[in-house]
Amino acid sequence: MSDTVYPIVIIGSGAAGLTAAIYAGRADMKPLLFAGIQPGGQLTITTEVENYPGFEHGIMGPDLMDVMTKQAQRFGTDIRYNMVEKVDFASSPKKLFLDDDTIVLAHAVIVATGASAKYLGLESEQHLSGYGVSACATCDGFFFKDRPIAVVGGGDTAMEEASYLAKMCSEVVLIHRRDSFRASAVMQERVLSNPKVKVRWNSEVLEVLGTRETGVSGLKLRDTVTGELSEMATQGLFLAIGHTPNTKPFAEWLDMDESGYLNVVPGSTRTKIPGVFAAGDCADHIYRQAITAAGTGCMAALDAERWLADTGLHA
Repeated sequence: MSDTVYPIVIIGSGAAGLTAAIYAGRADMKPLLFAGIQPGGQLTITTEVENYPGFEHGIMGPDLMDVMTKQAQRFGTDIRYNMVEKVDFASSPKKLFLDDDTIVLAHAVIVATGASAKYLGLESEQHLSGYGVSACATCDGFFFKDRPIAVVGGGDTAMEEASYLAKMCSEVVLIHRRDSFRASAVMQERVLSNPKVKVRWNSEVLEVLGTRETGVSGLKLRDTVTGELSEMATQGLFLAIGHTPNTKPFAEWLDMDESGYLNVVPGSTRTKIPGVFAAGDCADHIYRQAITAAGTGCMAALDAERWLADTGLHA
């Protein structure tokens, strides 16, 4: 364990973590950022991003994260590609235990580890992710304007995604493995009364058809009651079966909701541990957008800077 104590350590390198690093760097806090297992976060597995301000003609997700990474480094961020496997937030300074068995000390910590969309686990699904397969209707729905698409899921998230997509797509087919939804009654009514939405009950996706050159062309389905196989034509597949926040290393220390999202003091990014802040999708189960993640990353850096100044740990 090194004797060096960093004023601030940021865990996560998505829009939230990199924005926090930019602000912390400009405040001369010399941030250390751990990029984790997926440097750049979820945006690195998307294609074109058209709704991030400042890019009139859009920008590819990986390119956006590359620009943000270089901007953070320009202001002195030390980026390392380690995983933080566990933490000790009772100690002062706080301890971060890395995957290479080293320990890093920090006065303030910003948790920006994001959340991972749940997928079906199909090889074809992963191959076509970003080429017609998406887990974010708000992010990618525009690309399917006036085209037929399918949504997998049966909860409120699936209903919300289907309703949103029905506004722009020619047809939305909801695929659910059971014969009833678990979504709230009001959400079900909204979807089932929409003439552009059809439902494939008792069905599961076995394979996503298509190529990266031409995009998704259809789905291979199995009837969960009879076992019968079938194919349906579609030009897009949206997964709406939930997200998993990447917060496991902090379960012992920080308050979470029943799904594992970190709780923060309303109107701030402060957690219950002084000097520990949370930003981005690991604390946001509602919006989950790059711009909202970046906004809370900014908030976390400012909250951390003020906390460090108030405690006298960093002038």
